[in-house]
Amino acid sequence: MGQPIAAVLFDLDGTLIDSAPDLASSVNAMLLQRGQAALPYAALRPHAGSGARGMLGVAFGVLPAMSGYELLKDEFYRAYEVRMLEQTQLFDKVAGLLDALDARSMPWGIVTNKALRFAQPGAQASGLLPRARALVAGDSTPHTKPHPAPLLEAARRMGLAPERCVYVGDDPRDIQAGRAAGMATLAAAWGYLGPDSPPQAWGADQVLDHPSQLLHWLDLP
Repeated sequence: MGQPIAAVLFDLDGTLIDSAPDLASSVNAMLLQRGQAALPYAALRPHAGSGARGMLGVAFGVLPAMSGYELLKDEFYRAYEVRMLEQTQLFDKVAGLLDALDARSMPWGIVTNKALRFAQPGAQASGLLPRARALVAGDSTPHTKPHPAPLLEAARRMGLAPERCVYVGDDPRDIQAGRAAGMATLAAAWGYLGPDSPPQAWGADQVLDHPSQLLHWLDLP
């Protein structure tokens, strides 16, 4: 791998925090307001990694290129803004992982496609800020993942060459972005993963079944 890893970058939703319950309740509120039945949480959770696009696609069958999508997206954002901190919490064992990284002086940051207006309060409420050395959101650069720009910006903010970083995420776009940025990549199998392909098929350097496996991969005692 060349030079040793000097920092860990994480995706946010589906990797560090479990925001699916609040995302699901937001889109279900929209359905109920229209007199439609709420969808089961199990049907919505796999799409949580895609945020508004995923929730609206399942609930209303609309995609970003379709007419009316932008109006529904704005409505979803309003619904989510008042619910986003109700049930969202760190994934099990993530707190211990971050404590272990801090104890070993391994810096870490966050790179998410979520807009800063949602990512910052979510990370703050989950105890991730100000501990994270960088928070790069979906509107922090002109591009979002799978483009490498957000990851390159995070490395720049941390004062590191991209190849000194590893990126951990629960979506194929995370692995694509990390590889395009020249970083090592790890798939977080405890996350949402999406409905299309198993994480073993994403081309990551390793699939992590449990957060603690990251310490072993980093060879941190």
